[in-house]
Amino acid sequence: MNKKSILIIIIVSISIAFICGSLGAYAILNSNVINNTVDNVITTISKNTEVENTISYSVNKIYNATVVIEGYNNGNLISTGSGFTYKIKGTKAFVMTNYHVISGATEIKVLFNNETEAIANVIGGESYSDIAVLSVEASKILQLASLGNTDDLKVGDTLFAIGAPEGSIFKGSVTKGVLSGKDRLVAISTSNNQTSDYYMKVLQTDTAINPGNSGGPLCNINGEVIGITNMKLVDSSVEGMGFAIPIEDALLYASALETGNKVKRPYMGLSILDIADSFYLWQQGITIDANIKSGVVVTNVEKLSPAYISGLKKGDVILQINNEKIESVAKFRYILYKYKSGDKIKVTYIRDNQTKEVTIKLTNSK
Repeated sequence: MNKKSILIIIIVSISIAFICGSLGAYAILNSNVINNTVDNVITTISKNTEVENTISYSVNKIYNATVVIEGYNNGNLISTGSGFTYKIKGTKAFVMTNYHVISGATEIKVLFNNETEAIANVIGGESYSDIAVLSVEASKILQLASLGNTDDLKVGDTLFAIGAPEGSIFKGSVTKGVLSGKDRLVAISTSNNQTSDYYMKVLQTDTAINPGNSGGPLCNINGEVIGITNMKLVDSSVEGMGFAIPIEDALLYASALETGNKVKRPYMGLSILDIADSFYLWQQGITIDANIKSGVVVTNVEKLSPAYISGLKKGDVILQINNEKIESVAKFRYILYKYKSGDKIKVTYIRDNQTKEVTIKLTNSK
């Protein structure tokens, strides 16, 4: 092999080595860039996931507005619930809670998250709405709640509740869930018997609601109060069915109670029983035709009341109010309480096996 051939081989080898080295360096550099990019993406995802998986910022917006309500009678603790501060007027701050939390109590204590407490005055309360308004010295409160609305809520939206399950030892407990349903009608009893007295329109949530949460705030993801937790469905075969009064309804009643007024309900002036209450109807001397399967039975009509003036009598079976069917006393009250004093309603009823109609002008409850 001559010198020229050897020189060519050397030059080609050096070129190949240079190219391979350059490619290797490029690959290493690219690998570092790719690895750095992946690391940045992973870090970003991790940070975003961390943000999405916490509601602490929203909780902080309402946390210290939430209080524990304790009801006492003759010095004995008879009830525990939750509430929240939502308004200041002059030197007084208003606290909203459930009526059933304070019912029967002669003294009410409000416990704050900084371990202080105050004796509360009961401004007013009403059993059917299950809303009560208390007042404490404004200087005592730590925070005011932000109030939202339910108009834009969608099923599946994240919600959370704050309250004192099982009493003050667990005050400030936070539970999280979703909106399971809107505009649910739930039968409630205002006494300790098995008869339903009223239907309440509520929000349904799978957020954990426990004894002691009653009266506390149910909030949206922004930390705004959209409901007042007031009950849960208790059954061994059911889990995750809690309910809350929509904030719009609660504020409607609270605005009347704040001024010391009673919640005004439309008044017809009659007493009624469910058609299934055959024993109690028999005691009243009323017999209902077996073919009548639904409705409520008039057992008494007050003199000079709207019902009396319209001609309704004992033994009449009311079937409808303005074409809405009446299946029970609870449903009757729910439909009636949609109206106000001065409204006229059409009542469909049965008397002597004949279906009749009458228009009644409502007045205010006494």
